[in-house]
Amino acid sequence: MKRASNSPLAVASFEALARVRRTLREQADVAPDPAPQPTRPQASGLADGKLLFRRAVADVVPLPPGNRANLTQQRPKPIPHQHLADEAQVLVDALADPWDWDAAVATGEELFFARPGIPTAAMRKLRRGGWVIKGELDLHGHSGDEARVALAAFLNRCMLEDRRCVRVIHGKGHGSKNRLPVLKNKVRHWLMQREEVLAFCQARTVDGGAGAVVVLLKSSTR
Repeated sequence: MKRASNSPLAVASFEALARVRRTLREQADVAPDPAPQPTRPQASGLADGKLLFRRAVADVVPLPPGNRANLTQQRPKPIPHQHLADEAQVLVDALADPWDWDAAVATGEELFFARPGIPTAAMRKLRRGGWVIKGELDLHGHSGDEARVALAAFLNRCMLEDRRCVRVIHGKGHGSKNRLPVLKNKVRHWLMQREEVLAFCQARTVDGGAGAVVVLLKSSTR
């Protein structure tokens, strides 16, 4: 069977195909170029920016050192006003000494004191050493003023640490003038001035005897 290559239908098909090809070729020739992709700035651009900034601030005058804020300087520590007030109160309490010298020296009896309302059983327990001694202050070698300050500071510290029973060693007065127990009687008077002192008595022989006093304090947690 022979190919009908020269038939009118075949010629028409070839012509249509040629027209399509020409149309596609013409559209390709007039198509716009693709949009250019953005590029990253080069290092030279950054260098140019720094140079422009330096030129812009070339006429600026630096501030004098006295007008500059010192950002590295640390803030001053807060002043402990309450602590200073407590220390001042210690001195006030310690230096208040309005006592009768003649009456104190004349009485040589055993140290004993109990505020109204203290049960007899509590005092009996204190005399017999039933309370555990939680702190001690030795006033040997202290002058009168030094002893006042030391005792006041010691009692304040005991209240902060909730020490209920403490011992104060005042000595027997053998080294004082006329061998009188001056510091012993002063300690008794000072202890009676303090509201936190509920009671005190002379220590047992094993705890110092006539040279020491055992003090019962209020509970600071109540």
